[in-house]
Amino acid sequence: MKRLAIVVREDAYDKILTPLAFAYLSAAEGTEVDMLFVNWAVRALTEDGARALRVEGAHADADHWVRERVAAAGLPNDVRTLLAALHETGKVHCYACSLAANIFGVDDGNILPEAEGIVGAAWFLNEKAATADHCQYF
Repeated sequence: MKRLAIVVREDAYDKILTPLAFAYLSAAEGTEVDMLFVNWAVRALTEDGARALRVEGAHADADHWVRERVAAAGLPNDVRTLLAALHETGKVHCYACSLAANIFGVDDGNILPEAEGIVGAAWFLNEKAATADHCQYF
């Protein structure tokens, strides 16, 4: 696979790990990965948002345990560091959805420097998802 597009909408720590891991593993195999963060997930592209991510719902009491297990598996166990590692591959490109950014307070002043920027969903779908070999939605 040469190109992968991923749409991320979940912002719970344990749920955002899956698309980030898929991106990292795909990049390690040489795949170009484009990720669009929508809804609450767009906040993960800010310092405060990345730091605030927690395991939610039925497994909320396992947040610390999950982070320990992620670290034991050899991955960064905080989302901010993981996003930096994805960026360092040169293969993973993270975008904030403009509508979600507007709703959830993400702008040029607080978006992480590793993010490619804020884009329209239609642009991402036409330019990235439609031309990818595969598209995933989390």
